[in-house]
Amino acid sequence: MKDLEQLTDELLCFFNGFASWESSVIRSSDLTVSEAHAIEILGQYGKMNMKQLSQKLGVTTGTTTVTVDRLETRGYARRESIKEDRRVNLISLTDKGTKAFEEHHRYHLSLTEQMISTLSDEESSLLLDMLKKINREVF
Repeated sequence: MKDLEQLTDELLCFFNGFASWESSVIRSSDLTVSEAHAIEILGQYGKMNMKQLSQKLGVTTGTTTVTVDRLETRGYARRESIKEDRRVNLISLTDKGTKAFEEHHRYHLSLTEQMISTLSDEESSLLLDMLKKINREVF
């Protein structure tokens, strides 16, 4: 049970540290956390509909619609209706949104480099394998 408590404490410490780091990075831009997360998903996976984006973000489609509305108004994203079903919109990044994604993603890569610099190659590979397994089976 002691290991469970320690692991929980370490996970909370990691989560809080990562959230604090990300908030400081986002504060240096004109984006909110939810907008930056939507840009990150769209930049990583490309065009998608509102349902797909909301699933990747882990929020409701209503919440995602509000975020996409703000991104569209501010020139970071656009909606395109598809010919087969005009009710369906695909959301994609504009050039401005792509630049924001690339900048934010560079910060993520930098943090990852900083974290794995404390690990051996073997530990880094093991961490990657464990994270893949947790993401696949839990999230």
